[in-house]
Amino acid sequence: MSSERLPRFSTADIDFSEIRAEFELPADYPEEALAEARQAVDRYAAARDDRTHLPMVTIDPVGAKDLDQAIFLETARDGFVVHYAIADLGAVVTPGGALDAETRRRGQTVYLPDDSVPLHPRVLSEGSSSLLPDQVSPCVLWRIELDGKGEPTAVSVRRALVRSVARLDYRGVQADYEAGRLHPSIAALPVIGALRMAGAVARGAIELRMPEQDVVRVDGQWSIQLEPRTEFDDWNAEISLLTGMCAGQLMLDGGVGLLRTMPPAEKSALSNLRAVALALGVDWPEGEQAGRVLAALAGDDPRTLPMMMAATRLLRGADYTAFNGAPPELTEHAGIGAPYAHVTAPLRRLADRFAAEICLALSAGEPAPAWATEALAEVRGAMHSTGAVAGKVERACVDLTEATLLAPRVGQTFEAAVTRAADGKRPAEVFVLDPPTIAACEGNPPEGRQITVRLAAVDPTTRTVRFEYSAG
Repeated sequence: MSSERLPRFSTADIDFSEIRAEFELPADYPEEALAEARQAVDRYAAARDDRTHLPMVTIDPVGAKDLDQAIFLETARDGFVVHYAIADLGAVVTPGGALDAETRRRGQTVYLPDDSVPLHPRVLSEGSSSLLPDQVSPCVLWRIELDGKGEPTAVSVRRALVRSVARLDYRGVQADYEAGRLHPSIAALPVIGALRMAGAVARGAIELRMPEQDVVRVDGQWSIQLEPRTEFDDWNAEISLLTGMCAGQLMLDGGVGLLRTMPPAEKSALSNLRAVALALGVDWPEGEQAGRVLAALAGDDPRTLPMMMAATRLLRGADYTAFNGAPPELTEHAGIGAPYAHVTAPLRRLADRFAAEICLALSAGEPAPAWATEALAEVRGAMHSTGAVAGKVERACVDLTEATLLAPRVGQTFEAAVTRAADGKRPAEVFVLDPPTIAACEGNPPEGRQITVRLAAVDPTTRTVRFEYSAG
């Protein structure tokens, strides 16, 4: 389904500044850190490989300026070669400096509908360190050779210079694919992406193909929009996941690093998902893995969304795990089915700069730099705390928009899908498509069912919405 055919619901202008204040988001950068960013120079310029002949392209949301990744895919005799360029922040952020200290405090970019609170000053994140088109950019360049099944056979990572030849966006790339006019640099992505997705299912990975609930500006006002996941979204994500998996294995082999981990799903969560599947009439053969059941669901099947939302409970406990020496007890990310590390978004995420620096050293057969390994515990803590804040900010912005939009509609009825049953501690949760809303529902509706609910109460001040269900 194209995004143009999804419903949009306008509401009055909303001021998100109260959310900024509530979560104490930082405002301007300290002057000393900003001065370092303005004067930043590439500390590794003399050691970079010139790879500007590779026709790299970027794929990002429309209007994005903080471009972390550029890609070029080659078809080889026995498989494929992935060239993946990542913005090199380790080259311009001096360890122990004011900019380093401020990024450790911020942890990650926090996105709000009207703006963002960037991890790095925009002079870097949207300027000299961004992989913008038609400029020579320093990068961390991954080269990953794949066999005919899409599995890696050789991996290297080094500092290089690249030049992006085109700035593509998700919607445009999907349209180009449907029209049969993909950019030559990513012509192999549908094949590689499909192979990687098949491999993920075989590993027992759990991939949730869910539309995103976004707050967007439409005709001068705020509105809630469901942004569907396209085939190209999934294929493009597989390249980032592939790189992160290679990074995780590289660090495990080298005995030092920062992994993104997740424990296996709890039995109660699997039992709950089976109950939802039964209620929806989704076939789940005995002994079949949850990932295969979810992967088999069609995007246009009305049962897919409630199944995917119920499946989010399988993916709990994600964390960063730092180690130096013996491997940690938990080395895998259950949602991916393999060791994994964050290395592909350093403009927006602190951990990626440190993980990339370790991978560069290990790939070259050198010891990881002390400034990176000594900070791993601190970086892990920063990612944990700031990640929680970023998630709460995103949810608060959506909740505020939902409540403001629905305030005039108290007493009306809506069609809804029950995404979570009441459990004694929390009320049930429902998803309403018109407008796209996730909210509490009283009346103990059965999980997984399509029901009619009544909007009982709305309070934009507290950002709360409450529905009611009556079995009669």
